[in-house]
Amino acid sequence: MKAAGAAGMTAESRKDSSTRERILMLLKTGGRMNAGDIASELELTEMAIRRHMYTLESEGSVNVISVRQAMGRPLHAYELTAQADELFPKNYHLLALDLLGELADDPDTAALIDRMFEGRKKKLLERYEPRMAGKSLEQKVSELAAIQNAGGYMTEVKTKSDGSYMLFEYNCPIAQVAGKYQQACGCELSLFKSLLDVPVERTECLAKGGGKCSYHIG
Repeated sequence: MKAAGAAGMTAESRKDSSTRERILMLLKTGGRMNAGDIASELELTEMAIRRHMYTLESEGSVNVISVRQAMGRPLHAYELTAQADELFPKNYHLLALDLLGELADDPDTAALIDRMFEGRKKKLLERYEPRMAGKSLEQKVSELAAIQNAGGYMTEVKTKSDGSYMLFEYNCPIAQVAGKYQQACGCELSLFKSLLDVPVERTECLAKGGGKCSYHIG
């Protein structure tokens, strides 16, 4: 699971965080469970478990559901949400690299890689172009930053004294793919130019060893 930064955490908060990670792992491996089952597995009281479950529910990691029984009142149980799935390790980039590698290794299909990235750019353009309609360049740049932030790029925008903009991306969710297939970076640059409808120049690139991706806009 993705571990949260421990800086500034007290011993008690670190203990609570560790307990909640163990609860999430139990639900991941065991499926739907009630407070009693979880308490038994972790050797904690049901009251303590319910306190942790309240926190996990507020974070969007678990759902509380009612399970009907043959007799008596329904039993409350817990299960992971779709959002919680993002807390566990993913190897999507390995699958993408393997599939792209299969295409690249065959001379008959190597050219399809360019077509795939171009197709991806067109889909993204169709998805985001309506969000740019009627906006000023400043508003478009702000909208682009919001789009990229939602995709995990950790974006920042700065306005230069000449009225142009610098857009910085401090994270690249597809860095492993972009490092091997420069079409990914070309796709992003072309997309930015189309969405903003002004000159855009990439001055630094994470996939090429830079500390961030930097774009000069306008």
